[in-house]
Amino acid sequence: MEIKKSAAKTIASEASRFLTFSLNDEQYAVPLLKVKEVIALTETTPVPYSPPHFKGIMNLRGQVISIIDLRMKLKMPKADASGETAIIILDLSPLSLGVIVDSVESVLAVGNEEIQPPPDMGGKDTAYIRGVTRKDKRLILLLDIEKTLSVEDLKAMKSQTAA
Repeated sequence: MEIKKSAAKTIASEASRFLTFSLNDEQYAVPLLKVKEVIALTETTPVPYSPPHFKGIMNLRGQVISIIDLRMKLKMPKADASGETAIIILDLSPLSLGVIVDSVESVLAVGNEEIQPPPDMGGKDTAYIRGVTRKDKRLILLLDIEKTLSVEDLKAMKSQTAA
């Protein structure tokens, strides 16, 4: 019994779990430990003078949460919401943030040996990409969500939730 438990712990520590989602027909993932919940797309309250990718704020069980459109933040073409469009609520201690995605796919366990380094994009900043992995012949970009947001975004989130 003891051997099986220690082997299971070793396997779990060698694999990271990610929540995969799609944006613009591409696959992305964020660490599952950062995800609080996934909710259906709901109305948000716009905040004047905020960046275009900030959709506004919402009240989720008494907590005010900033919502951003991840497509717009990553400079992708705008898309109409569908029945699969969702908001992933992330825990970015001490803040919570909602990101709008096209659809949530699945939870994926990825071994450390399966994560490739971010691609070299000829001088472009790729610090927001933690790595790349493969699932069923598709590449999945593993996002470092804190680095995806700029310092200005974090300041705007803090001021919106404080208001």
